[in-house]
Amino acid sequence: MNDTLVTLVGNAATGVEFRETATGGMARFRFAVTPRRWDREKQFWTDGHTSFYTVWAWRTLASNLSGSVSVGEPLVVHGRLKVREEEREGGRRTFVDIEAVAVGHDLTRGTAAFRRVMRGDPGLMTRSGSVGRTGDSGGSGRSGESEGAGGPDGSYDVSRAERVERVERAGRAGRREREEGGEQSEMSERAEQSDRAGRQGAKRSTVRQKGGQELASVP
Repeated sequence: MNDTLVTLVGNAATGVEFRETATGGMARFRFAVTPRRWDREKQFWTDGHTSFYTVWAWRTLASNLSGSVSVGEPLVVHGRLKVREEEREGGRRTFVDIEAVAVGHDLTRGTAAFRRVMRGDPGLMTRSGSVGRTGDSGGSGRSGESEGAGGPDGSYDVSRAERVERVERAGRAGRREREEGGEQSEMSERAEQSDRAGRQGAKRSTVRQKGGQELASVP
């Protein structure tokens, strides 16, 4: 295979457009990449020319993208580079696509919490800023019609939402326990240090008293 694999670092320029097709889910979004260079004359960083790509994803990756990515978020995209030309408005235009293999948040810009999706799970709820899901079992249909936070009527799987809430509560409880445990261990360490200092002070006082008694007994 002579595929050209590339890794791009940039920001989501549009929401994720998700569509169901006969072969599985399909998602796409526009991706902006702006290089930054150090200007030696002006002594500060400057932005270069912004390049735009259309990122395509299929099946599981497409579904996970629709529930994970919002407009403006920093991302790292790894995939196959595709360049195509089309006749539009009386001229030929060039389009650059990325068939994504993996997509993730850029952790140099912030933090992210990973949540595993079990096989057979109906999928993640649509994130704010994504275009939404459009049913298209025959491979055609209108895109860009948002379904809100869950299904077409705004509802979502309550049991799944409860499971997510339980996991988040358990994580918060674990963090509180670790923080309380750290405070208790710190207090114990301080008490132990104070006790050691008291024993050392008492020992030095005893040594001084013995020395004074020996000097007093000398004729």
